[in-house]
Order: sequence, then C-alpha cells, then structure tokens
Amino acid sequence: MKVRIKFAKEGAMKFIGHLDIMRYFQKAMRRGNIDIAFTEGFSPHMIMSFAAPLGVGLTSTGEYLDIEVQTEISSKDAIEQLNACMVEGMKVLSFRRIPQEKASKAMSLVAAADYLVNFREGKEPDLDYKSRLAEFYDRETITIIKKTKKSEKEVDIKPMIYALELREDGIYMQLATGSVNNLKPELVMEAFAQYLGMEMEPFSLLVHRLEVYADLGNEKKRSLVSLEDLGEDIPG
Repeated sequence: MKVRIKFAKEGAMKFIGHLDIMRYFQKAMRRGNIDIAFTEGFSPHMIMSFAAPLGVGLTSTGEYLDIEVQTEISSKDAIEQLNACMVEGMKVLSFRRIPQEKASKAMSLVAAADYLVNFREGKEPDLDYKSRLAEFYDRETITIIKKTKKSEKEVDIKPMIYALELREDGIYMQLATGSVNNLKPELVMEAFAQYLGMEMEPFSLLVHRLEVYADLGNEKKRSLVSLEDLGEDIPG
C-alpha cells in the first residue's frame, strides 16, 4: 500500500540538509514501528521518495514523503507513533493512503508551491515596498538575469508566478515548482528589489513553504490540488 506523509520542518531543523532528513526518516520508520517495504536485491533499502525537497535554511509546513507499507495501519495511529519519536521542529501532519489511480511518485507530480516571505528583523528595506508589490506583479513581463556556469541569459519569470500578494503575515506567492518549471521565491524577491532600485542584503529573507500542489488540469487551464488531497485517511 502506498502512503503519502505530510510533515513540517521548522525551527533549527531548517538547517538540516535533504540527505540527513532522509536518514532521519529512515530511523523514524523503525522507531515508530511503521512496517515499511524494502527494495529487493543485494542491498535492500526503504522504498521512500520526497517531493521537491527544500533548500537549507527554509522552513515548511508542506513537505511530502511517499512510502510503501506492508502492513496497514490507521492514519491516527501512524501519526501518533511517528510524532512520538520526532525531534523539536519536525512533525508529521498527515498519513494518507494513495489510491492506485493516483499513485504516481510525489516528485513527478509537483507543479506548484505556496510560499510566505518576510524580511528578517533589522533587514527590512527603508522604502515603502508594500505599496508597490501589486504594481510590480501587474507588469506584462518580469525579467531576471539567469546565470549558469557557462553563460548568462535574460528570462521572463512572470508566467511562473501564479499569485503574488501582500498579506498580514508576509508576502504570499504561488510559484511554478517541479522538474519542468521551477522558480524560487528568493529569485522573485530579487526581481522585486531590482524593480524598486534597491539592493537586498544577503540572508535578509525568511522563506516558509505552505503547500505543494499537483496539476490535474491541461495546457489550457491549471487545476492545482495539494498532494495531501490526492490521498485519503486510513480508518482505524
């Protein structure tokens, strides 16, 4: 049975890299008595895949991990057993069965993500940036210089910004995410800073991921559904 786990990564755990998070969950499966399935062959390993892992330094309440289990367990029991062995900053939020017809790997499904961005204390710009966010987003094109190891080129990132608005708790943005198009919130803020004619200090942003989505629509119209909503709770 395929299961999708949604978890939060906050506090000091934001400094832990993806490989260490993977090892952490491997230990958590054992300690939480989750009967996870293993690959076959000479070097079996847990069947486990993460959806669009976060970079170091970012927090999230919308991280996803897919596993396969050999013995069915209720969502309620699994969440309790896993959270009993979680460290501060890590918390399992849901544990859902993925129906066979929706059982694609989470990584291949990812199409968009929601973020909340704030400035660190003491790093907020002196100018009134809040009143100018809407006019920045209303432009037909939003270009940035994308640097690679070999070259630099101008890229229009506007089609990859699905939503951008000021909220009480920060700047909310919904961005294209995944293997086809992948836009980082830091890049949007860099373009915004250029538009305002200001230079952003290094490490001035606090970025929090809220949710990750699959796109069930088509080329003409997006239909975003959270990875969590593609699953169903397992009854006790």
